[in-house]
Amino acid sequence: MERAPDVAVVGGSIGGLTAACVLRDAGCDVDVFERSGSVLTARGAGIAALEQTLRYPVERAGVPVEEFCSTTEWIRFLRSDGSVQHERQHRYVFSSWNAVYRTLVDSFPAPRYHLGREMVAFQDDGERVHVTFADGRVRTVDLLVCADGISSSSRRRLMPRATPSYAGYVAWRGVLPEADLGAEAFDRLHDALTYQQLPAGHILVYPIPAADGPVGVGRRLMNMVWYCNVPDDELAGVLTDRHGERRPVSVPPGLVRDELVERMRSDARELLAPPIADFVTSVRDPFIQAVFDLDVPRMAFGRVCLLGDAAFAARPHAAAGTAKAAEDGWVLAEELVKHDGDVPAALGSWEHRQLRLGTDLLARTRAIGNTSQFGGGLTPGDPRLIFGLYEPGR
Repeated sequence: MERAPDVAVVGGSIGGLTAACVLRDAGCDVDVFERSGSVLTARGAGIAALEQTLRYPVERAGVPVEEFCSTTEWIRFLRSDGSVQHERQHRYVFSSWNAVYRTLVDSFPAPRYHLGREMVAFQDDGERVHVTFADGRVRTVDLLVCADGISSSSRRRLMPRATPSYAGYVAWRGVLPEADLGAEAFDRLHDALTYQQLPAGHILVYPIPAADGPVGVGRRLMNMVWYCNVPDDELAGVLTDRHGERRPVSVPPGLVRDELVERMRSDARELLAPPIADFVTSVRDPFIQAVFDLDVPRMAFGRVCLLGDAAFAARPHAAAGTAKAAEDGWVLAEELVKHDGDVPAALGSWEHRQLRLGTDLLARTRAIGNTSQFGGGLTPGDPRLIFGLYEPGR
């Protein structure tokens, strides 16, 4: 680029960090501003590591995938008695939010990753963007990238009517050391992405790297995601923690009310296949995440853009949330290079591509979620269930 723009990225999670890394590699002068005062962490959050999520750590940072990811070789559906309803050979790569985040943080200059810096306002004057932070400091840049998540304050300023929509169900999540599984559960679960369809919901379990990094069989964590329908008028109660605080999206580990945990474990013993039930009832600190949809008609606004979940939050059924955020960053860098650093022109082309991607992904995940939770249920072997960003398997 003849003149690489100065960039401020607001939001230091996986999407924001990926964008910061690829923009810096393209020649931009980049700073990341994260409102949290400490390094981010997501306890117990496993992710399917799609190609787009792994691209920067592997291609640019040179971190071997086997150092921060685990693999499975099978997709398996179990019946309620624990017998195999369907299985097919299919390799998946899994990681944890923490493991991917660490590789990105290590790839970005520490002095340019600013913690405890909450953006409170921004103004685009057509030539530059003036970004104001809670401590009174102002940063002026050529491009503001807003990667501040599903609860984005940036999006609320730009499009007050674009708000997340509750999908009608929540996900129980949690992890257990693989070594703590009973023999039957270990044999059935350790080598597969395992599903069970229930009358009103479904569960999937898979291994992810341990919190301190090990990815070897028997040293990993087993991760669960159990989707359960919760009516709109009961959601507030489910998202109220043990201290009486109403959480907007999720209740963290250790803060879910005891009565909800006991009810979940009772349902697990009644409904789940024995190997899965053995695992789920042993999870020490399960937590809850409500499932939301979010889409927007625009992602670019002069010299400001919305990236990742700040723009599109798709249901998790394509396992593409982090991949979508990462891809937004890669395509943004590509368009800036193509347009020789002309920010408005680059954002126009970028927006056209990423709106289409977000809209298609949201439609696909809505269809899977509605079928699994409120329709006829998942069909074992359905190719639409293969994880992917652009389409199943891609």
